[in-house]
Amino acid sequence: MSKSNDKTSRRRFLRSSIAATAAFTIVPRHVLGAGQTAPSDKLNIACIGIGGQGGASVNGCAGENIVALCDVDDRRAGGQYDRFPKAKKYVDFRKMLDEMDKQIDAVTVATPDHTHAVTAMDAIRRGKHVYCEKPLAHSIYEIRELIKAARKHKVVTQLGNQGHSFDTIRTFCEWIWDGAIGNVTEVHAACSADHSNARNLSKRDEKHEVPPGLDWDLWLGPAQFRPYNPMYLPGRWRGWMPFGSGTIGDWICHVVDPVFWALDLGWPKTVTARSDDYDPKEHADTFPHGSVITFEFAAKDKRGPVKLLWHSGRERIPQPSDLEPGRKPPETGAVVFGDKGTITYGSHGAGGVRIVPEAKMKAYKQPEKTLPRVRGHHADWLDAIKNGKQAGSNFDYGGPLTELARLGIIAMQLLGRKLEWDGENMRFANSAEANQLINPPSRKGWEL
Repeated sequence: MSKSNDKTSRRRFLRSSIAATAAFTIVPRHVLGAGQTAPSDKLNIACIGIGGQGGASVNGCAGENIVALCDVDDRRAGGQYDRFPKAKKYVDFRKMLDEMDKQIDAVTVATPDHTHAVTAMDAIRRGKHVYCEKPLAHSIYEIRELIKAARKHKVVTQLGNQGHSFDTIRTFCEWIWDGAIGNVTEVHAACSADHSNARNLSKRDEKHEVPPGLDWDLWLGPAQFRPYNPMYLPGRWRGWMPFGSGTIGDWICHVVDPVFWALDLGWPKTVTARSDDYDPKEHADTFPHGSVITFEFAAKDKRGPVKLLWHSGRERIPQPSDLEPGRKPPETGAVVFGDKGTITYGSHGAGGVRIVPEAKMKAYKQPEKTLPRVRGHHADWLDAIKNGKQAGSNFDYGGPLTELARLGIIAMQLLGRKLEWDGENMRFANSAEANQLINPPSRKGWEL
C-alpha cells in the first residue's frame, strides 16, 4: 500500500473520529438528571452475564460504581456477588433494567452469543451505553439492528475484541500504511480450536434435571426450546449452532481485526466454504472439525482486491515460502502477504507482529506512531463515555467485523457454493436459500 494510501486511510480514520465525537455531548449529571454522567463522575454500571468471560467485564469496570449484577446461573455468578455486596442482584436482565432504569448509565453484556442482541438492544433503547462481548450478535439481521439502534439513541458502544486496544494492532496498521510489505493481496487467518459437537448429536434427547440455581428458560432466551443438557453449558454452548458461533465466531473478531482495520475491508463481495468432515444437514446443529472460508473483497480506494482465507479447527495456514526454516505459521493468528513481503502475527491485536524473514524485519525502518494509543479496552469505552467520544471498536466497526463470521457460517451451511453478498442491501444476490439464513426466527416473545 502506498504512502498516499496511508494518508487516505488516516484521513478516513480522523473523519470517523470527528463524526463520532460530534454525535455526543456529555454535560454534568445535575443538568441531565439521573442516568447521565459528567466526565469527572464515576459511572453506574450494570453487568449482565458475570460468570466466565463476564468476570473480565466486571473487573474492567470495577473502578466505577457496580450497581447491579445479573446472571441466570447462580453457580457461576456467586463469586461476583460476594465481591460487590452492595450491587443489586438479578436473574432476569429485563426486570433489572425496568427497576433500575434511572440508576444505570452503562451496561456490559457477556451472555452466550444467542442472547447478545436482545440484551444489548433492551439497554440501548433505554439510552444505556453498551459494552458487548464478541461476536456482537447471532445473525446478520441482529447485527444491523444493533448498529442502527446505537446510532439512533446516540450511545457509546464497544465490541469485546480486546486486542483492538493493544499497541501492536496500531503498529501493524502503521506498517501496512507505510508500505512495509507493499500492496496486500492475500491474508490467511486461523484458529486451531475445534468446536464441533458431531460426536454428541445423539445425546440431545437425553433427559436431565435442571440444576438448582439455573433458570434454563431464561438461559435459552430467543433460542427455540429444547430440554436442558449439561453438554450445553457452561461454555460448551459455543459449539452448538442455536447458541454459539463456532470457532469462526469466537475468534474472527480477534484474529482478523488487524487486517480489517488496516485494509478497511468492509463487506466481502463473495464468500465460499469448504469442509471435508461436515454434512450441513446431518450436522446442522453444530460445526465442522475443520473448515476453510474464503472471502473476496473488491478493490477499494487505492488498495487492490484482497482474498481472505479463514482456517478453523483442523485446517492450518499453509507454510509461507519466506518464513524462516524451522518456523511454522501461527495456529491462531495470521499471515499477511503483500507484493513486497510478508507479515505474521498472533491471536489478539496482532500480538507478536513481525515482518518475515527476520533479516527484513531488522532492515525495516519503522514509521512514526500516528495512531493514538489507549490504556485498555474497557477503559477505552469508559473514557469515551466520560469524554463524549466513541470507543475504538464501536458497533459501527465491530458490527461489520462480526458480520464476516455470520457470512462464513451461512456459507458453511451451503458448502461449496460461491455466495455473492450485497452488503448494502443485506442480501445474497444469487441464493434465496442463503437469504433465509440472514434472519432466523426467534422464540415467541424474544423477537427484537
